[in-house]
Amino acid sequence: MRQRDNILQKIDWLTVGLYLGLVVFGWFTIFAASYDFDNTQLFDFSMNHGKQLIWMACALVVAVVVMLVDSKFYNNIAYVFYTLMILLLILTIFIAPDIKGSHSWLRFGSFQIQPAEFAKYATLLCLAKFMSSYQFTLANSRNMMIALGIIFLPSVIIIAQSETGSALVFVSLLLVLFREGMNGIVLVLGALAILFFILVLRYNNLPDMVGVSSELPGFIITFSIALVVATVFVHLYTRDKFYVRLMLGVNLGLWVVGVVLHLFYPFILYTWVSYVCMAVTIVMLIARTYVVRRKAYLVVAFFLMGTVGLALTADYAFNKVLAPHQQIRIKIVLGLEDDPQGAGYNVRQSQIAIGSGGVLGKGYLNGTQTKLSYVPEQDTDFIFCTIGEEHGFLGSVLFIGLYAFFMVRLIYLAERQRSAFSRIYGYGLVSIFLFHFFINLGMVTGMTPVIGIPLPFISYGGSSLWGFTIMLFTFIRLDANRMEVLQHA
Repeated sequence: MRQRDNILQKIDWLTVGLYLGLVVFGWFTIFAASYDFDNTQLFDFSMNHGKQLIWMACALVVAVVVMLVDSKFYNNIAYVFYTLMILLLILTIFIAPDIKGSHSWLRFGSFQIQPAEFAKYATLLCLAKFMSSYQFTLANSRNMMIALGIIFLPSVIIIAQSETGSALVFVSLLLVLFREGMNGIVLVLGALAILFFILVLRYNNLPDMVGVSSELPGFIITFSIALVVATVFVHLYTRDKFYVRLMLGVNLGLWVVGVVLHLFYPFILYTWVSYVCMAVTIVMLIARTYVVRRKAYLVVAFFLMGTVGLALTADYAFNKVLAPHQQIRIKIVLGLEDDPQGAGYNVRQSQIAIGSGGVLGKGYLNGTQTKLSYVPEQDTDFIFCTIGEEHGFLGSVLFIGLYAFFMVRLIYLAERQRSAFSRIYGYGLVSIFLFHFFINLGMVTGMTPVIGIPLPFISYGGSSLWGFTIMLFTFIRLDANRMEVLQHA
């Protein structure tokens, strides 16, 4: 009895309260999204809001069980659980039925479950276990490669299930590596790679330029930004002011010559000039490496070569790797296509619903766009449009503020952990929640492609609710045990 009382005293009840508040608010929102004017039954278990009540009750039972288990258990089972989940993900590819082109759901009669939701939990445990091992450091390249392998192995398998959205969630765990000492330059390079990929797709495929000009503005913009970044890198990592000025002078001179030649010989394209600038700068950096014997110049040269390689393969990767429906969604976000009755229908209707809410909203259960089912998937991926329509701008801001406070609280809990395992797990949990939150809101507002990411604790779905509940309450259990870790240290 004394141990049980101690556990109850150590639980962070504020986080538990925030969880319960979000889940209950999510249920009322799901009811509003599935409600119609001819059916007002609150406990209709044939409807999604009725089914969600069952998921919620089961989730509470799961939360209690998680809290009753000794916190050391989660550390001990990490590798075994991760291995079993990897095997289950592989098996799912072959035995799961085809649901909208995806083989990611396992059916047991009328009950179905998505293993990918629980693979996030297994990956969190495994990553925390490995990174908390004795004398672990990300400065060791072997440790870095293993950590990346733990993160991306389930992601690759989930992509094979044609479930790209769930696979992308694992990328968020790179933030954990950054928190634990990974050089920030890795995140910068990752962000630049995404930016360059978007620029090439966006500006090399402008509809009004097809058949009109041979210029490739995507290459010109990308290479120009890369050269500026390369110059900054040389300055930061070598402090070689002379060479920084030389690089700027050479590139500026090449562009002046290129512009003059284009005026007299229009067949000389600015795209060619950007290629020449990249080639000359790469040669200069390699030559400087051998003159002063500093690898920093060579690393910057590799950065520029990687940029060229990415630019040249971006279109191929986009057209050959991504499925047609994924290509269309990205093109709509980038403004390359307008398909209001096809792939862009969901986003367009979601924007209309949110905009129609105005400042104060139409009132609970009074949203016409959602009640008349104009917005597909309005109780799952597009649940936020119901909030926007019924509660308006003010209600949406209050909801976002509550969710932001919830995630800030998790960061606070992660920072106060006494063990590396608990801290790493906590930051992994925050990373996953942040990714789901920002991408989901980005989808419904048209700022990111539609990739099927639910809003944790708000969207309808048993697998996602159970998965997020297990992840959260495992962390709450670890946090409750933090002082015992300090005593045993």
